[in-house]
Amino acid sequence: MIKITLPDGAIREYQPGVTAMDIAKSISEGLARKILAASVNEEVWDATRPINSDSTLKLLTWDDAAAKSTFWHSSAHLMAEAVDAVFPGVKFWVGPAIEKGFYYDMDLGDAKLSEDDLAKLEKKMNELAKQNNSFVRSEISKDAAIKYFSDKGDEYKLDLLSGLTDGGITFYNQGNFTDLCRGPHIPHTGLIKAIKLLSVAGAYWKGDEKNKMLTRIYGITFPNQKELDEYLILLEEAKKRDHRKLGKELELFAFSEKVGMGLPLWLPKGAMIRERLQQFLQKAQIDSGYLPVITPHIGHKNLYVTSGHYEKYGKDSFQPIKTPQEGEEFFLKPMNCPHHCEIYKTSPRSYKDLPLRLAEFGTVYRYEQHGELHGLTRVRGFTQDDAHLFCMPNQVKDEFKKVIDLVLYVFKSLSFNDFTAQVSLRDKDDRAKYIGSDENWNLAENAIIEAAAEKGLNTVVEYGEAAFYGPKLDFMVKDAIGRKWQLGTIQVDYNLPERFELEYVDADNTKKRPVMIHRAPFGSMERFIAVLIEHCAGKFPLWLAPVQVKILPISDKFLDYANTILQMLKNADIRAEVDDRNEKIGKKIRDTELSKVPYMLVIGEKEMNENSAAVRKQGKGDIGVKPIEEFINDILTEVKDKKQNNLYI
Repeated sequence: MIKITLPDGAIREYQPGVTAMDIAKSISEGLARKILAASVNEEVWDATRPINSDSTLKLLTWDDAAAKSTFWHSSAHLMAEAVDAVFPGVKFWVGPAIEKGFYYDMDLGDAKLSEDDLAKLEKKMNELAKQNNSFVRSEISKDAAIKYFSDKGDEYKLDLLSGLTDGGITFYNQGNFTDLCRGPHIPHTGLIKAIKLLSVAGAYWKGDEKNKMLTRIYGITFPNQKELDEYLILLEEAKKRDHRKLGKELELFAFSEKVGMGLPLWLPKGAMIRERLQQFLQKAQIDSGYLPVITPHIGHKNLYVTSGHYEKYGKDSFQPIKTPQEGEEFFLKPMNCPHHCEIYKTSPRSYKDLPLRLAEFGTVYRYEQHGELHGLTRVRGFTQDDAHLFCMPNQVKDEFKKVIDLVLYVFKSLSFNDFTAQVSLRDKDDRAKYIGSDENWNLAENAIIEAAAEKGLNTVVEYGEAAFYGPKLDFMVKDAIGRKWQLGTIQVDYNLPERFELEYVDADNTKKRPVMIHRAPFGSMERFIAVLIEHCAGKFPLWLAPVQVKILPISDKFLDYANTILQMLKNADIRAEVDDRNEKIGKKIRDTELSKVPYMLVIGEKEMNENSAAVRKQGKGDIGVKPIEEFINDILTEVKDKKQNNLYI
């Protein structure tokens, strides 16, 4: 008999070869109907895979993230079976689950997909799902796998096989479809009850633009129709909030092919939002003991060779800038940290100088591929709210906790109230992509874990997500419609101080290495503003709105009065504009509502004679007639209330 330990600590004994599904049935038939996969010794398995030794077991249902991922990966296989039936001869590359749903990359030969084809494929998927075909796992030798795909003339799967070793290769079959796959999968296709294919895109094979363009189909599935319907409603809301759409409508930013793809142009209103966010964080940083620095947009190649960025990211950088001096090369700055290390070295440092906190809104450049660019969330030039803290080892945890406080302050100020802190650690097995000693990595990882625990953060641990030079704490924020974004990061680094030979003189008069903490509460200004736009649907809080008040005269006769009000508002440091267009007042109100201005003042003869205005609030409509002085006081009080809540205005 083998012993199976359940999450509550209960131990049950079963015959070797028992499956998670068998165990679920021994507990409850109702439970068994909900099981999608299983965690066996913390590894996700098929619920139908035999267990042959003592193990810990967690039964996974739709409520578990790993089960959703398994469900969506299985749905990718179902879609591939449907595509194979509708487009015979198709060749498949990879079909992973993603955060919401799945995709599969494929070579359709000369065939071109249309929206009508997606409908056909959906219909075929539903037909195949109802066949309740089991997902069957089989282990296969590398030679047999190569023969199978050689006979099919499938160069894509043969390429995948070239990187696999004998003894660890598995096939999965459902119905008439067999695929090279390590799994896991759900028990059978009948669990997939609701299907929607969302879009078609192009994707270069292996993500390399020198390779062939494959067809990528995105889809999503659910175990019931109700959840799919709710998700599609959410998608429609997301389209309305798309920062690319709102950025254009609200005149915040633009892109120009002549300037270059992925290089945003900030228009006046967008620049105002960006500058106020920068001022907000700069004040918070000064209050927390940070010192401002500025570094160049380029750096000598040797700087990035020393830091290790050239080795790790050289291929993703822009081409080097060669000077008339033979052998001299510069790079557009991909990171700010090497520059800050050199600033640290400009003076001898003592333990009395530490912690030293250097902050910069530094613009960096990375050559993202064309197909990966996406509005402000994936660009080639972006500004990080970067800071690097140089401290003694015994200061690391306290400094890390202070940075957590700063990140939480930023989130609270902008109503990002639902978030999880992700502890991003090294890959358990593959250490080749990281630099530095195990000892330093262990110290850094423990400092992060302890600091997060002491601050009471809701945390999850993700292995393999660390930066190449150190572990980090990434903040995963949910926006107003429940989507997750990675905003803000804090990293502990023992390695760059070693590579740059940074030192300080300790109290015992010996030279020691400082520890470096990297932090960026916004992450990047571009990405943060994109997420903020979608979070608030373009309705920025009063303190941040580029235009706080719009003055709407009902005719040209009242333009002088409108300009008088404008001057009064400006004198009170309230950002305002006059709509002096020759349009009917109804259109002016509608247009101002669409431009998301927090307040509008409608003025006519009665208001002019009484030195007042009819006040309308964005999203709420008419809130009454007020004397101008009273309205100004109301605005200043609202702003003052924000100040009292620790907001910089």
